[in-house]
Amino acid sequence: MVRSNQTCGVTEFFFSGFPQFEEGSLLYFIPLLIIYIFIVIGNLIVFFAVRMDTHLHNPMYNFISLFSFLEIWYTTATIPKMLSNLINKRRTISIFGCLLQMYFFHSLGNSEGILLTTMAIDRYVAICNPLRYPTIMTPRLCAQLSAGSCIFGFLVLLPEIAWISTLPFCGPNQIHQLFCDFEPVLHLACTDTSMILVEDVIHAIAIIFSVLIISLSYVRIIIVILRIPSVDGRQKAFSTCASHLGVFLMFYGSVSLMYLRFSATFPPVLDKIIALMFAVLAPFFNPIIYSLRNKDMKIAIQKLFCFHKEFNASTS
Repeated sequence: MVRSNQTCGVTEFFFSGFPQFEEGSLLYFIPLLIIYIFIVIGNLIVFFAVRMDTHLHNPMYNFISLFSFLEIWYTTATIPKMLSNLINKRRTISIFGCLLQMYFFHSLGNSEGILLTTMAIDRYVAICNPLRYPTIMTPRLCAQLSAGSCIFGFLVLLPEIAWISTLPFCGPNQIHQLFCDFEPVLHLACTDTSMILVEDVIHAIAIIFSVLIISLSYVRIIIVILRIPSVDGRQKAFSTCASHLGVFLMFYGSVSLMYLRFSATFPPVLDKIIALMFAVLAPFFNPIIYSLRNKDMKIAIQKLFCFHKEFNASTS
């Protein structure tokens, strides 16, 4: 399976981060499959609950529904291949497939990061400038911000993927990770890999910039909320931001552990745990946070299931 260093023309990579098939990899397959099904169904419920409840047709919930939609494809970029690798002895992926996986996984991740920044700014305007909010966050601007998050997230990565596609890979071809990622793949290129540091700096700047914007927005939001005289008013304002803040901490916490370490190296087991947090566990908790921490979302989900029951009754 593994090519020698002298053999050029590598056409596929081998994932070496999975347990051997004989060592009970099915024990990992079943929980991961259940988690993936939950992620897809949970985010679909959030998406359709917002789409079908006219009371939630406002910028905040439109952003939440788009985020849930992106989460489905974000996990689909990696988890199905991970599931396949757990039950197959031949755990390989073509170079083209690896590039596609990296592109869609990180493009969707970039789109989500931009969207989380947009959501933080939206909450900042809503709480800190409530009288001007309807005139600032118009439906047209909301649509432009949503589309812009996705378009920019997918365009910004094209030059990087195009550059990686031109690199020669001569072996060894083992990816010591659970999915194709920039650093493990770049380390396999049989050429000057000094660009890895540049890649790390670019990613770090983008992450830190987004975290600063979101953090400053929520600091300002919390200061304004604490000045609200009534307890009910403070609780209502906090409840609208708690879910956003929770998702922000889950998303950027795992992203920071994954990509803000530069030359620091972790043990292989810890490295894979961080990758699972980043690609699997954070998306797993997002629909839970949005559905359990938000009263309006709970009502919308109940309406969605009631509508489904009524529809089945009328067609039977």
